[in-house]
Amino acid sequence: MKMIGMSVRKIKKSSTTSNPAENLGQSNDVEARPRSWVRWAGRFQDSLHGSRRVKPLVSWVASCALLLSPCVPVHAGLLKEDVEFSNYDAPLIQQIVNRIKAKVAARLGAGVNTQDHYFLVPFAYQDKGNNPEFAHSFLSVIRVVGDGKQPSLTSGFRRERFKNRDFKAFTISWMPHDFDTNPRLRVFEGVGSLVVPGWNQCPISPGRNFGLDQTLKLAVNVKNAVGMWGPYEIKKEAFNLAGKRKWLLDRGTIGYRADDRLYRKDRVAINCFHAMAGPDDLYPDGGFLGTGFKIWGINGTVRVLIEYTKDARNKGLLLEPVDIKKDLYGFVYVPERNSRGLYDPFPNAAAYHQ
Repeated sequence: MKMIGMSVRKIKKSSTTSNPAENLGQSNDVEARPRSWVRWAGRFQDSLHGSRRVKPLVSWVASCALLLSPCVPVHAGLLKEDVEFSNYDAPLIQQIVNRIKAKVAARLGAGVNTQDHYFLVPFAYQDKGNNPEFAHSFLSVIRVVGDGKQPSLTSGFRRERFKNRDFKAFTISWMPHDFDTNPRLRVFEGVGSLVVPGWNQCPISPGRNFGLDQTLKLAVNVKNAVGMWGPYEIKKEAFNLAGKRKWLLDRGTIGYRADDRLYRKDRVAINCFHAMAGPDDLYPDGGFLGTGFKIWGINGTVRVLIEYTKDARNKGLLLEPVDIKKDLYGFVYVPERNSRGLYDPFPNAAAYHQ
């Protein structure tokens, strides 16, 4: 999924393919439902996409709708007294993996499960200012193999075991191909580029799908707040659709660009938001002006969850209810146990330092 993690980089002649080494593992004032006039702004921008020649008055009106819109706000906050420290010394990846495993086990119960079960785990990370250069949205998809079945080996999937059950998982985390070694992000460049896609001077970068452990390492490197929802049980059809999305990204034919308005419909380049959004629609519009002003980090993943839970086409793919506010759980960077005044945008969170 990057408008979120929105980076765009100079094109390099590289066809690097990913070999992800996967691992299994509220916000204040997050609005779980877009306002009607916000949706109008998105439809209004769609009308602009038909022509690259945009009249100044039209652009001004669209900008006003954009800048005044109440776009699923996530407010910064100081570290709360009830942040959980019981797993503080465990690496972030281990804390997340253990939380996922425990919740999946609780969902399935202690009895025999002869059928496969599938789960979706959306994620987001961001810094204190929710700057797009340090924000990202991504998701992991899990298959819990039925008891007594022999799990097959699948390229790009990580196999784990928990309480005598086999887990297989993969992640959709779309970034520039060398983002792990050169994490410099570019979003909009050029006067008026936010409104007029053709004025954005950012180039296209080769894209790469990163694994969960690789993605979380990037968050740890910049001490970001990391949020997760779920795991939510989904139908097998949803798991298969996510697998097709991963396969499409791993082919190496689609590039990465934060502002993908002129490129996603022809599958030239997309951002992280559109890489993960919509299980059966490859590149749906999302956010204001079709690209997502302030729809990155936690806000971006919230937007994706709204799409998953509200869109009629997708309702049948989720097997349990979703509460976008209450289901959000965070992990906040705390350098020392007695640290105070640190960034915590979550109502419930655990502390990490590595």
